[in-house]
Amino acid sequence: MGKVRKLRPRCVLAVAGSDSGGGAGVQADARAIRASGCHALTAITAVTAQSTRGVEAWDPVSPSLIARQMTAVLKDFSVGAVKTGLLPGAAAVRAVARALGSHPRLPLVIDPVLGSSSGTRFLDRSGVRELKRRLLPRAALVTPNWPEAAAISGFAVRTLRDAERVAVKILETGCGAVLVKGGHGKGGSCVDILATRGGGVQRFSGRRIRSRNTHGTGCVLASAIAAGLAQGRTLEAAVGSARRLLRKGLLGGGSLHWGRGSGPALP
Repeated sequence: MGKVRKLRPRCVLAVAGSDSGGGAGVQADARAIRASGCHALTAITAVTAQSTRGVEAWDPVSPSLIARQMTAVLKDFSVGAVKTGLLPGAAAVRAVARALGSHPRLPLVIDPVLGSSSGTRFLDRSGVRELKRRLLPRAALVTPNWPEAAAISGFAVRTLRDAERVAVKILETGCGAVLVKGGHGKGGSCVDILATRGGGVQRFSGRRIRSRNTHGTGCVLASAIAAGLAQGRTLEAAVGSARRLLRKGLLGGGSLHWGRGSGPALP
């Protein structure tokens, strides 16, 4: 008999905040990563007290503990990609960058969570500067929505043409690609703009889905893309697969009523 080869599962490390309502953050990341066929590892960056109606309180995890969580799993598991979400301040950004310093080839997907949809601010201006300086240059992909893209680039985003220009502008930070999500746009279609180095700009378009369960959509999309990269897919294929997963979740949960506010998008 031949020697039995031990299979290593594909793992994705999600570095993000915890949502007590289970809609966004690492809870949404873990669901999306598992639904995409990978194992989810987590490093908690903040603990929030929130429901479907918004964030009531939150506390950051110390930068040193964020880094310790990351290094603990990176040295033990076969990690295929990393996804970051809520990073609570400049020191946390620097800690994440240091933890990834010895893994320069590991694909990094950054969902630049600057604040909650209910108005809570997580990452201030100095944190955004550190994000652009220390993490964006090593990212395989950055996935801002329109307000986040405006904050990172310094230019307003009001139209799809604006989104295309800003996506190209964010590429100047050194990241490999930018996906400007179109959820804040208007009209019957939701259009995501993907700008890549040497690959130009392309649009991913789909019918806009009307649903009350939209909490955590950005987390789901970014985590599913990271899972696709961990599985060896091209960026375009990973984006397409992640969009289909998110669309399935939005369609499947459209009639469900989770809480009294914006419920979770369940992949």
